[in-house]
This record gives sequence, structure tokens and C-alpha cells, in this order.
Amino acid sequence: MADSAMCVRSSRELWTILLGRSALREPAQIEAELDRNWERLLQGLFFYKPPSTSAADKLKADKDTPQALKDFGLRISKHLGLDEQQSVQILQCYLQEDYRATRNTLKAVLQDERQSQALLLKIADYYYEERLCVLRCVLHLLTYFQDERHPYSAEYSNCVSKLEKDLVSIYRQQFESLSKSEAPTWETHGNLMTERQVSHWFEQCLKEQALLLEILFLYYAYFEMPPNDLSTFTRLFKEQGFGQRQTNRHLVDKSMDVLVERIGYFSSLILVEGMDIDFLHKCALEDRTEQHQFYDQQDICKEVDQMLLTLGDISHHGPVLLAWVLLRHTLRPEEVSSVIRRLGHTTLQLGVFQYLTNMLQALGSTGNNCTASTARMCIYGLMSFVITSFEEDTLGSQQHLINAACEVLAAPSLAELFWESKPNMGLGVILDSAVGVFPYKTGPLLQLLTALLSDKSTAKKVYTFLDKMSFYTEAYKHKPNDVISREDGTLWRRQTPKLLYPLGAGQTNLRMPQGCFGLVCEGKQQSVGEQGFLVRWEYSYSSWTLFTCEIEMLLHVVSTADVLAHCERVKPILDLVHKIISTDWTVSDCLLPLTSRIYMLLQRLTSVINPPVDVITSCVNCLIALAARQPGKVWSSLHHTGFLPFAATPLTNMAQTISAEGMKAGNYGNLLVLIEQPRGEYSVTIAFLRLVTTLVKGQLGSTQSRGLIPCVLLVLKEMLPTYHKWRYNTYGVRERIGCLILELIHAILNLNQEGESEGSAPNLQSLCIYSLANTEAGQAVVNIMGVGVDTINMVLAAQPSSGGSEGPGQVLIQTVKLAFSVTNNVIRLKPQSDTASPLEQALTQHGGHSNNLIAVLAKYIYHKHDPALPRLAIQLLKRLATVAPMSVYACLGSDAAAIRDAFLTRLQSRTEDMRIKVTILEFLTVAVETQPGLIELFLNLETKDGSEGAKEFSLGEWSCLSVVLELLDSKQQGKYWCPPLLHRAALAFLHALWQDRRDSALSVLRTKEKFWENLTTPLFGNLPPPSETTESCVLESCAFVMKIIALEIYYVVSGVLDPSLKAALESFSSKRRYEFWSDYVRDLVCVACDGEEEGLRSLSESQMLISAWRTLLILSTSHSDVMHLKDDSVRQKLFMDVLEGTKAALLMSQSVFCLRLGSMMVTLLLILLKQWKSVFVSAPALLPPLSLMMESVLHAEQQLTDRTKAKLLSALILALQNQGLNGGEITQLPQLLLCVCEMVQDEALGLIDSTRHMIQRGDVQEDSMETDSPHFQKDQQDSVCVLALHLSKELCRADEDGEQWLQVVRKLPVLPSVLSALELSLRSKQNLYFTEAALHLLLTLARTPQGAAAVAGAGVIQSICLPLLSVYEGPSNGATQPFVRKSQDAPSWPGVYRLSLSLMESLLKTVRYNFINEALDFVGVHQERILQCLNAVRTVQSLACLDEADHTVGFLLQLSNFCKEWQFHLPQLLRDVQVNLCYLCQTCTYLLHSKKMLHHYLQAKNGEGLPPGPHPQHVIQPASKEQVEGEREEAESKALQAVQCSLLKILSKTLATLQHFTPDCCQILLDQSMDLAEYRTLFVLSFTTPAFDSDVAPSFGTLMATINVALSMLGEIEKRKEPVVVSEDTQALKSLLMFSMENCFYVLISQAVRCLKDPSVLPRDKQRLKQELSSELSTLLSTLFRFFRRGSPSSPASGLLPSLQTKPPTPGSKATPEGQEPFIQLVQAFVRHVQR
Repeated sequence: MADSAMCVRSSRELWTILLGRSALREPAQIEAELDRNWERLLQGLFFYKPPSTSAADKLKADKDTPQALKDFGLRISKHLGLDEQQSVQILQCYLQEDYRATRNTLKAVLQDERQSQALLLKIADYYYEERLCVLRCVLHLLTYFQDERHPYSAEYSNCVSKLEKDLVSIYRQQFESLSKSEAPTWETHGNLMTERQVSHWFEQCLKEQALLLEILFLYYAYFEMPPNDLSTFTRLFKEQGFGQRQTNRHLVDKSMDVLVERIGYFSSLILVEGMDIDFLHKCALEDRTEQHQFYDQQDICKEVDQMLLTLGDISHHGPVLLAWVLLRHTLRPEEVSSVIRRLGHTTLQLGVFQYLTNMLQALGSTGNNCTASTARMCIYGLMSFVITSFEEDTLGSQQHLINAACEVLAAPSLAELFWESKPNMGLGVILDSAVGVFPYKTGPLLQLLTALLSDKSTAKKVYTFLDKMSFYTEAYKHKPNDVISREDGTLWRRQTPKLLYPLGAGQTNLRMPQGCFGLVCEGKQQSVGEQGFLVRWEYSYSSWTLFTCEIEMLLHVVSTADVLAHCERVKPILDLVHKIISTDWTVSDCLLPLTSRIYMLLQRLTSVINPPVDVITSCVNCLIALAARQPGKVWSSLHHTGFLPFAATPLTNMAQTISAEGMKAGNYGNLLVLIEQPRGEYSVTIAFLRLVTTLVKGQLGSTQSRGLIPCVLLVLKEMLPTYHKWRYNTYGVRERIGCLILELIHAILNLNQEGESEGSAPNLQSLCIYSLANTEAGQAVVNIMGVGVDTINMVLAAQPSSGGSEGPGQVLIQTVKLAFSVTNNVIRLKPQSDTASPLEQALTQHGGHSNNLIAVLAKYIYHKHDPALPRLAIQLLKRLATVAPMSVYACLGSDAAAIRDAFLTRLQSRTEDMRIKVTILEFLTVAVETQPGLIELFLNLETKDGSEGAKEFSLGEWSCLSVVLELLDSKQQGKYWCPPLLHRAALAFLHALWQDRRDSALSVLRTKEKFWENLTTPLFGNLPPPSETTESCVLESCAFVMKIIALEIYYVVSGVLDPSLKAALESFSSKRRYEFWSDYVRDLVCVACDGEEEGLRSLSESQMLISAWRTLLILSTSHSDVMHLKDDSVRQKLFMDVLEGTKAALLMSQSVFCLRLGSMMVTLLLILLKQWKSVFVSAPALLPPLSLMMESVLHAEQQLTDRTKAKLLSALILALQNQGLNGGEITQLPQLLLCVCEMVQDEALGLIDSTRHMIQRGDVQEDSMETDSPHFQKDQQDSVCVLALHLSKELCRADEDGEQWLQVVRKLPVLPSVLSALELSLRSKQNLYFTEAALHLLLTLARTPQGAAAVAGAGVIQSICLPLLSVYEGPSNGATQPFVRKSQDAPSWPGVYRLSLSLMESLLKTVRYNFINEALDFVGVHQERILQCLNAVRTVQSLACLDEADHTVGFLLQLSNFCKEWQFHLPQLLRDVQVNLCYLCQTCTYLLHSKKMLHHYLQAKNGEGLPPGPHPQHVIQPASKEQVEGEREEAESKALQAVQCSLLKILSKTLATLQHFTPDCCQILLDQSMDLAEYRTLFVLSFTTPAFDSDVAPSFGTLMATINVALSMLGEIEKRKEPVVVSEDTQALKSLLMFSMENCFYVLISQAVRCLKDPSVLPRDKQRLKQELSSELSTLLSTLFRFFRRGSPSSPASGLLPSLQTKPPTPGSKATPEGQEPFIQLVQAFVRHVQR
């Protein structure tokens, strides 16, 4: 990419590194930088050499630098007067760091005269900045090398020790050369050196002088100045006129005055510091003055004397003269008294103390705070010694002294130092004299004490000092009557007690008792007036009480003329209160009398005609300090003062609020408009904004914070849109107000809104969001963001000391940063809507480049001073790229490529702040999905035509992928420029590419050498166990890698996968990483769930890793080959880990996070259970842990756990199916059963409620039999209720004897709940899945006698019998189409009916006589459907219809065991059923006999009803016509076989049922006295083969035909070329045929004998019957004999049918010969009987 890897680091970069704003943060790295660069720092500005021929020759000889750069370097050299090689170096640094176009354009720029001139001027600015940065580095080292709190103080100290020796001489030389250097002209420096450039050069020269002197001053603060140097410096500064006699002073304009002043200040300070007054003071106190370095230096002293005597014309001389007077006075007072007197007089004339005040204020307000505090220390020493040495009266005005003292005491440690020193020494003297006039003058003392407050210890001292005052000073014009005095009038005594304040009775007051002595102060009279007296009474009192009285007095006189005088007395009191509360909160309780009166004071003062603004500001400042700790209390008191804006009517909705209807601006609003704006001074506004911000941050209750709405609305409507247009007297106030407004909004947007009651009334946050999104306030914020990087750089450059941390530039940067943050939050929190708000439109509007905000935001990447500014700008860009429908690429326009280069330059810089890099990568990650144009620009892929005409891609010079690949390189990991957080961001970007399927980028990445190896490196590292802290980004990195691998395996065909990825996956398996990660994820889940209460930091990261691991495992079930996960033992280990993790998560079911995690894990568990069945044969029992989870989840919150419960139930069902209840696990069964049944019961009751609710709402649309889609969301195939029923069924099946079930049924009313829900569902024809599942459960229960009894006893017939009618009756006429052509497996209402039949059959079979009445009720209610079904087989042969017929006949078969009861209750129905069964027998026989006919029927009527399974899916390749035909035929023959099998089942059951309606064979053959009337004749006396016609009655011919059909089918089976091992299906079919034949013979014989014995049958018919039977049966027998000899199946104990007992009892069956079936013997016996 950028090829200018420079040999020399730029000075600005070095400064950034020393400030700790770069990626180099370790002390060792800082030390290495200083070692590499200390010589440059020592050389300072001399590092930059003037032009020379040797340098020019070397440059010409340089082969590596392009000629164009060399030529331009020479132009730079001439313009700047800089060495030619360094000029090229500066050019290269500039191109690397500050050039704002693409490298490709550089050539054109250099060739174009105008553009190259502009570039040259920019490089000049860059060069000037570089020079200043060298000096700033040295200043930074000197500032912190002895500060132990600084992290790099040791490294700085080492470096300073190297610089110490020569620094002064080199830097003094530089200062001299600068102050004497001639200004450049166009003749010497080329025609670009215009007047403006010369002025620019001179300003730079002054800045450098000021910085050099600041460095020398700090140096001398730590190191002693030799006397020679003092002389040298004095001469130098005198010549230079303390900065005012510059060689080029004609160039000084007004803007440079500040710099000239600064040079004067530092010149003065260096000389004072050089005299070492502190040490002098110490020597004087200890009487060892001869030890001072100037004691013996008489020559130098005289020399300096001579120089100083000529000074005195400018104020900068004051401190120097004062210090020198002290020095001379202390060391040799007798020798130089005249000099001292002259210099002293000059000093006082110069107003030295006012000068010191101004100087310290100027140094404190701009630049380095360390410099300011060092200056204060220096002046503190000077002032202490001066005040100790000279009488206070001789030093000029007391107020000037106090002002200077207060400024000095602002240094951090001086206040403590003051309280520790003796009271009569140094500044203590000033304090004493201030106490002497207190409280006649309150100002001086309070001003001093306020300055002496710096921390809690000093706050306590100040409080105590004021609490115990022993003198009270008063002024009198005349001696009062109630005092008597001594003769000389110096001492007064009070004769009567006196109240000191004229306040009403009962109010706080001070009372001076009788007998007090008062000293009349000598020499102080002048201050009172000519005749007046100043009396100092000896009277002890607390000043705090006095202050309370003062405030009371002000309240009394507030509307009189005395108000201003009183305000002057009260303001210092309020300032002291503010500072003391801010410093030490514990004192606030003692100050309650004072602070409680502030509210009233504020109310009174703001409502007068000309309010005292400064006092009001002080009041508000006090309230800010109080509000920081007690926001609620302050708000409730302030609320009633009328100071803040308020709403006259209650706020109901946003529209009314925004219109400000019914709102009053309060006293503050009036003050702003009437006083502050016209004057241009805004102290109250600043205090007001800070107060409201403090109240907002105090998290008031919702009612109180709603009370702040008028205040915030005033800010949003009246201040934010217009504050930049107000009049301002002072520079910097506008920026400060803007910053405070945004701080307020920022605080509101970051409020935690949980406690807010949502309603129509707006709260603070919604007000801010709405206002910023839709009103002018938003545009104002947009304007602030649009300030742009160039304006910020200009403001920074204009500061006298741009290295500082405070100043207009820093305030502006802070304001812009707040604007970014506020806008980001507004867009994030704004309610979703289809239309873009005005704010979003303003942010994303396309326009000229001047007002295109997106381009302005992107250009903040060029800002270098504060790394947070570009970072926040990119974050906002990221937010906009996500939410706004616009192309960032289009907004950037022609600057796009240059901005891209700037982004990538910062991204690849090794010293760049890591957080900016991460933010850039996050922005690109978002852009992959939302900004296609932009991401293509950043990917910068170049195409070339490859082989076979396909396009091949390669990386361009400026591609972000190069940086990302470098970050991935495993060799770079752990280096300072690739920390884990950055690595994670790079992986997130790659993951976005994979997820977005950017094939061009992916194809390039895959071909990169070692790409997969580097990518998968994180997965092969060993992380510390999750219980120890791991950086959360490391977890995310591993998660991204897993996701990328999963996406690659999923999308790319396994054959085409990259070999290196395959190798990585193989080593992943061989190095046992599956086991490692499985253990890790399991432990991670456990730790996350345990630590959730303690608020584990990385919950979301843990969840991400768990999710990625889950994806990988799910993928491994289908891609086990590629992923090398085939070993069952490994799979079992992985599965058991998943199980353990799931268990850990779900046992913490009260935590939402754990439930969410558990739900994720259960899904994985379920998939593995389905896919890895082979693993569970040997796996430990799964039921116990699953049951535990089930119990835990059972009682968690419904909405959260429904899906989890469903998955758990499915897992339990699968576990039961895979493992069964093996062995010892039976212990788990009772508990699990109880748990599941409880769930079934709850769910069933819930279903009843929801179904009733739906029916009432009228949402239920009647369901036809076709529909199986549920209407209500609760009833789904995988709903908890349905799955719980299925699990119950499985458990019931596993519980062999049904004992456990009975216990549960006794404990819980499960069955009644289920049956009630079932009844309601059937009636309303709702909840199909539930109905099916419930019936399956009841059916399984009915297997065992106890279970069946329980079901029958629970009232199953009431729940099913009548409601079942609505299942098949239509809404209108009660007779819809009875049979559907549809797959019989899909859930359907006909299926429900079939299940009900099976249930009745099962119950009847198990409970027998106890259920017969219910069964007869059922058959009676549903007789129409039953008869219809038996008839329907003739017309519909769909599998569903045949299935219903099968179920119906099965039920009738069981019912036929109870013929007598049936005959008694429902004789007609019995007859109808018998007739229909005979016809059904005839139909089945005919359809089985005539295959062609059946085939025709299936094609004609049920063409679409063929089972869908066998249809081939012709998707992959088109097949030939013959193939299609062949497959079609095969499908049809399969369908035919299925129908034949169904018909055979129906036939066999029909015959078995008929057997019960015909007399018992043995009985009718042997018992002569049998009552034949009991049995009807079922078959007509005819032997013709049945026709397919409903008019032809079933006859003996039908039965004979049935036997023949069965025989012929058996024969067909035998003829097939069967394999050696007979298949189960074939065996079953044979048994079925034998069973049918056997029953058919039985019915035939029984019916024949019945006819033969029936007297109503004619003898001729009987004879014919005998003949026909004899011949037919003989033929059949011979066929059978042949058949059995070939080895036919024996008569079945048919496993297919439930009716095992229907096998006919054959006499003598035990004595049968081998190979002869008993029923054949019966037939033989019958034939013999007939033939007799």
C-alpha cells in the first residue's frame, strides 16, 4: 500500500507517542522511542539545518527518491530555508500523514503551478507544526519527569538526565538566533514569501521563542542556575526588551500581542527563578546567608545591579527588580542600600503585585497547567519572603497584595503549605491584616480563605478558622454614647449589650455583651475618613452566624438603594460557601442556615429591576454544589422560587409540549433576554446550564424530571438554535455555552429510562429525541458537526500554547464530539417510522461538497490532535450507513478515493491509536451489508481475464484486505500493533464478507498463502479455563472463526474446498480440538450461568461463542466427512458435554439469560439426538438429566419457556425411543411422569381457556375435513401441549404394567383435564394436533386393564361420543362428503374419528362387559357413519377410506363378541350391520379377485389419490420417456398392492366378525336342540360367483369365491421367485390369507348347517346345497392338500389382528397328523357329514 515507510519518525508522531495517544503504551516502548530520538530533542530547532550545497548534492545522488519529489524538495528548501534532504523528508512525512488526495494525483499536482504552490504552503504549515512539536516533546518531559503519578516518569527522567548537560546552552542559542533572525523576503525565499507568509513566519518565530523560554523556565525550576547564567540571561533579556524589542518588531500586529506578553512573562520568571529566592529565604531564617550562591559573586552582582538600574520602563521588570532588591537586601544590606532604595521605588511604581496577578491569570488560562503551577510556586516564594522582610504598609495597596496572593494559592499544594507554616510568616501576615478589618470589610478575608481551600483538610481548617473569631472590627464616625473610653482614647468599653444587626426579634443575630473592650486602631483612621474611628472589639463569635445575618440583611434591603453595597458584602460569602461545599460535602450540614436562605435570595434578587448578575451566578453555583449530592431536595426548594422556567398547565402530549403552550420562561428566562443578551455577558446562563445538567444527572424521580421539561425545552427551543448569533464580549464563551448545552442533552439521552412510566405525557428523553429529530435544534447540532476538520485545526493553531489541555480549541473539539454522540443516540433511540425525520434528511442530503455532511464527517479522519474525534465521527457514519437509505460512496463524491486512502493509512499505521483502527474496521463491517459501493472502493479488487474466460481478481494497492490479512498473520499476534481487540475486529469484517457472500473478495482470500492456516490459528490456541478471566474479544474471535468455517463448508461443495482448509479441519480432529472446545464451551455455559448474578462482563461474547460452536456441531451432523467427526466415542463425549451444559443452564431457570442459553443448547441437543442415533446405544442414561431439566423449566415464566419446553419434550421422546427405560432408570419414571402429567394438565386447562376465548371472539371458521391447518397459534404440531401428550404416551408405553401411571392419575386430575379439552376441541372442531395426541395417549393407556378402567371411569364416552359428530358433520346439512382422498398419515379430522374408533375397540377389548353399554351408545350415535363407511368401500378405494373401514370393522369385531346385548339394545342396527358386513365381504372379494377392475377404479376415481411418496422428483436431470413410463408403472403397482393389502385386512376382520353372528360349528353339528331362530341367515342360497353390484345379495357363492381368491393369492405368492429368507411382509400376507380362508370355511360350514337344519328351507334347496358344497369343497380340499404338501404356512395365530381368540376350536386338533391343518380336518369332517 503506502510505500513511504520512513526512516525518520515525524516530530508530531513522537509527541503523540509521548502523550500516550498512540498504540505504544508500554514503558519499554516509550523508553525505546526516547533512546532513538533524544539527540533530536537535545538539538531542538537546530535539528532542522539550513540549506547547503553538500545536502543538495547528496539529494541529487539519491537513487531511491523519484525525480519529481527531489525537484519539489528543492522548492520547499528555498521557501523554508531548510536543508534539501530534510525538505524531501518533510515532504514524505506530509504525504504520509496530512496529504488529502490520492497518491496517483500527486504527479499532476506537482506539475500544475497553482496546485503545487498551494501544496507548498500546506507543507510550510506542516513544517512549522513539526518544529513546535519537537519543543513540545521536551516541555512534556520536563513537566512530568519528577511526577511519580505519571506512568512514564522513570523513562522521562532517564531522558532528561541525558539532555541536562547541554540543553540550556543549545536552547539559549536558539532563542538568541530566533530573536535576531531577519525576516524572510521574496528575494531570498522565492516569490511565495508574501507579506502574509512573512507575518505567518514571524508568528511562528514568536511561538518558538515563547516555547523555548517556557522550557528553560521549567528546567530552572528543577536545576540550579549558575550566577554567570543569570548575568547572561539578564543581558539577553534586557537587549531583547523582554520580548518587546524584537528585530522584526515592525511585524507585530494585535493578534501577536499575547505571544509577546508570554515571552515577557517567561523572561521575567526565568530571572526570578534564577535568583533562587526560596533558598535565600531559608538561609535568612537559619542565619546562614553565606551559603547562597550569590554571596561571594560580588562582580556578577554589581554587573547585574548596573543592568537592572537601567530597567523600569515596562511592567515585566517588576518581579525581577523585586527579587533582586530582596537578594541584595538579604545578602549585603549595608553595601547597597541606595541601589535597593532606587530599585524598590521603581518596583512599586511598576505595580508589581497587579502585574503578578495578571501574569498568573494569563498563564493559568492557557497552556500547560504545570507551567502555571511552577510559576505560582516561584512567585509564592518571592511573595512570602517579601512580606516577611518588608512592612506590609510599604508594599502598596492591600487589595493588590491579596489578589496576587489568591492567584498564587491556586497552585495545588500551596494551600496546605500555607496552613502548615507559621501564622506570622509570609502570606500569613496578609491573612492577619485581613482579619484585622473583619467584618468591617468582609471581602479581603473571604477572598483569601476561598483561595486557601484546596482539599478536605484545608476545608475543615477554613471552617474552624471562621467559626472561632475573637475580634470584631467596626467603624464609627463619632464615638457612641453607650461606650466609655480611657483618657488617651485608645481603649473603649461597652456599657450596654448591643445587637449587631437591625433584624426583627426571633431572627438569627449577633449580640455583643456588656463590658466588651475595644481597641481603637492607630493608623487605620484614614480608611474610614478623617474623623472616624476603627475599633477592634474583643468579642468571640462564629462568622457563619454573621454570614447568615448578612444574607438576612440583604433580603431586607433588596428593593432599596443599599442593595448593591450589601451585594458586594454577600457575594464573597456565597463564593466561599460554594467552594467549601464543592471541596468537602460533610461541612454542608453545618451551613444549612446559609444554604437554605439561598433560594429566597435567588427569588428576591431575580425579580428586582436591575438584578445583580454576579450575586445571582454565585447563588446558582452554590445550588449546583448542593444538587450534586441532594438533587431531589434542591429541586423541590428551587421549584417554588420562580427562577427556573415552568409549565402553567399540565403537559399531556408531545405536540403541546413542543409548542411550549402554557410555559413560562421564569425569572431566569427574563434575565437572559433583558440583561444578559444585551450586555453580552452570560455567567448566569452558564450556571443555569450546569445546574440543569446536575439535576438531570441526579436521576430524579419521573415526576420531578418531568418538572425539568420546561427548562430543557427553553434550551432546545430558545438557546440551541440561536446561541451562536448572540452578542459576546469575551472570546470562548460561545463555544463554552454550546458545549454545556450539548452536555445537558447528552446527559438526558444517557439517562436510564427503566423507571419511566410509559404514557402519552412526554419525558425528558422522548422530548429531546423528538425535538432534535424534528425541530431547529437538530439542525443546530448538524451545524456544529459540520464545523469540519479545517476550522478545528485553525482554532488549535491560533492558541498561544496549542500543547495544552484547555483552550477554545479543546472546547470546540469537545462540543463536536458531544454533537456526534448526541446525534448517534438520537438515531439509536428514535422510534421507528417509515418516513425519515428532518434530522436524518439533513444528515444524509446530497449536495455540493460544502454542505454535504457525510463528506464532512468522513474528513474528520484527517484530525490528528484528539483521537476520539475521528473515532466518534466514524461511529456516527457507521450508524448512518446502517439506518439511512443512502450511499455513503455517492456522498463522498470525488474525494472518495482520497478519504479511503486516509482511512487505510491510519488503519495500517503501527503507532495509530488502536481504538480508531477498531472503529474503522467496525464501520467497514457494517458497510459490507449496507454500502455496496463503499465496500467495493475499500476492497479495491483488480480484475484480469483468467483461463477459460473466467474473471480473476487480485488485490489493488489500496485494499483493506491487505491490512486485514496482515492482522490475521499468526506471526503478528500479540504484537503491540495487533492486540486481541483489533484481531477480533478484522475477523468480524471477514465474517461479514462471508455472510454477505462477496465472492470476488472471497476468491482472492482463499488463494492467499496460509490464509486458512492463519484464520484457524485461534482455534488451536489453549485458552485459560472460563472460570479465570479471558479477554472477551478472544472469545468473539474464536466465534467468528467458527462461523466463517461453517459458512465455507456449508456453501462450498466438499470436493472444491481448499486443501489447506481440509488440512486444518483434519488437524482440528487429530489434535483433539473437538474435545477441547467441547469442554471449554461446557465450562463456559456453566460459568456464565453461575456468574450471571454477579453480572459477568462477557455474557454476550460467551453467548456468541456458544452459538458458533452450536452451528459447527449442527453442520458436522451432515458434513461429518469433511469435518472428520465420525468417531462415535468423540461424538458421545461431545453429546454428553452438550447435555451437561444444557443442564447447567436450565437448572437456573429463574434467570432470563440462562433460559435463553438453555434454549439454544436444547436445540443442539435435539438435533444431535436425531442425527447421532448410533451414539446412544452405549451412552449413559439420558432420561435422568433430561427429567431434571424438565422439572426446573416447568415452573419458569410461560412466555420465556414454551419453546424450551417443547424442545425438551422432543428430546425426552427421542431418548425414550433410542434408549428405552433401560434397567435401573425405572427410578426416574414416577417423578418424570408426575412432572409431565402436571404439564399436560396445565396446558390442557390453558387450551380450554384460549379455545373458549377464540370461540367467543368469533374467529373460528368452520374447518372442513380437508383442512388440517390449526387456527389457533397455541395448537401446533410441536406445541408444548401436543409434545407433552406424546411424551406421556411414550412413558405409558415404557411402563409395562401401568402401575406408575395409575399412581399419577390418582394424584393428579390429568384425565378429566385432557378429556374436557378434548370435548371442547371436538365440539368446536379446533386444536386438531392436540386432539390427535390426546387420543393416542388414551389409546396407549387403554392397553392395560387398569389403564383402560381408568380411562373408561374418567368419562371418556361423554367427552368423545356426541362431540365426535361435529368432526364429520358439515355445518349446514350434516352430511358432507364422507371420505377424502388424502394421505392417511397427515393429521386430519377423519384421522381423529378413526382414532376414536380404535380407542373404543381397545377399551371394549380390555374392559369388556364394563364398557359394553358405552360401546353400544357409541355405535348407536355413529350408526349412520358406520354403515356409510361399510358401504363406501365399493365406491372409494382411497387408503384413508379403507383405513376408516378397517377401524370400523375392527370395532365391530370387538362388539360382535357381545351379540346378545347388542341384539337386546339395538336389534335393527345389528341386522343392518350384519347385512352391510356381508356386502362388504362381497365387495372385498370382488375387488381382490379382479385386479384389472381395481386398477381401473383407482385410476378413474382416485387418480390424484396415489400416495405421493413414489412420485420421482425430476429435478436434477431430465430422464428419457421410457424411464418415466417405467417409474410411473412401478408407482401404480405399489399403490395397487397397498390397496389390496388394506382390502385383505378388512376382509379378514369382516369374516372374523361374521363368525360371531353365525352359530358355533361344534355346537350346531353336535347339539340337536339348538335354537336356530337366535341366528339369522346371512347368505342367500346361491352358488354363482358374485357380481360387483349392490343389488346382488351375498350368497354361498360369495364365500366360495372368497376362499378361491385367497387360495389363488397364496398361489401367486408361492410362484414369485422368493429369496431364501422369506420377508416379514410376505409372511404376514400369507398368514392373513390363511386366517381369512379359515374364517371363511368356518362361516360357510356354520351357515350351511344352519340352512340344513332350518325347517323353513325347502328340501330341494337343502339337497342342492349339499351337492354344491360337496363338489365345491372337495375340489377346494384337493387344491389345499396340494398346496400344503408344497409347504404352506400353518394357520396363523394372527399377529396382525387383535382377535386371537377367533381361531375355531377344532375337535381333536391335538391328534392331527403331521402337515395337516386342523381346519382342513374340520372341512373333511363336514364334507363327510354332507355326503351322508
